[in-house]
Amino acid sequence: MVALAAARNTPEKVGSERAIPLTANAKVYQGGMVQISAAGFGVAAAAAAANVTVGVARESVDNTGGANGAVSVKTRRGIYRFGNSAAGDLIARSEIGKQVYVVDDQTVAKTNNAGARPVAGICFDVDAQGVWVEFL
Repeated sequence: MVALAAARNTPEKVGSERAIPLTANAKVYQGGMVQISAAGFGVAAAAAAANVTVGVARESVDNTGGANGAVSVKTRRGIYRFGNSAAGDLIARSEIGKQVYVVDDQTVAKTNNAGARPVAGICFDVDAQGVWVEFL
């Protein structure tokens, strides 16, 4: 491709909500982080390095007994508060603007645990109740 030489009508997806087809036998809970696995299907967020975090579940969906893609979960990007990890992985205000990492579907940590944890998002803020994570 070459650079534009005239105006372009660029297709756009408005809004930050989308449906992610779930992997076989997956269960996702409303308010939990959602990832896409290496196989391309949605799962509840976990410390699985190959997974990509895509947002927060807008509903609880159970695909127990279902095949890959039999059901989908609505997800949304934005800024949401999750639990803060502990000890050496506790996220402090000095982490604001930096990447934070998935421990489980409701907890984030300061480090990637030697590459074992995928990125959750960017630390937007930290307060007494947890860590505000921005999903991009």
